[in-house]
Amino acid sequence: MIPTASMSDIAFLLIIFFMLTTSFSPERTSVELPESIVRTEVTDQASIIAIKEDGTIMFTSGEEPAYELTGPNELAQVTEDIVRLVESKEFVIKADRNVPYQMVDSVLDALRSNGARNIGLLTRPEPKTSAAVQ
Repeated sequence: MIPTASMSDIAFLLIIFFMLTTSFSPERTSVELPESIVRTEVTDQASIIAIKEDGTIMFTSGEEPAYELTGPNELAQVTEDIVRLVESKEFVIKADRNVPYQMVDSVLDALRSNGARNIGLLTRPEPKTSAAVQ
């Protein structure tokens, strides 16, 4: 006879373990990031502004799933509301490498003009090149 009571206890413990250890990323917009040599870490609570190749702006404050904004003007209002609550809030721009710089600049202006002071650009590491052997 196999004791099934302990099997159900183990199953519930595994379910609780996976529920507590799973992390969800609120921002999953797929963009091709530019490369960079210098990198710093981003906090988990950072607001993320994703700019797709077609110019669509997606936003998350870091606590809810990303949603689409109508443009830099709406981003300005959202930024003002967030900075009013958390003055040192970190904002990260995640722009596709093919987005025109004017679009990134308008997003930067919307952030800066509404009180955001901690702004970063998300990049991917530059591929390492091997030195030629002489």
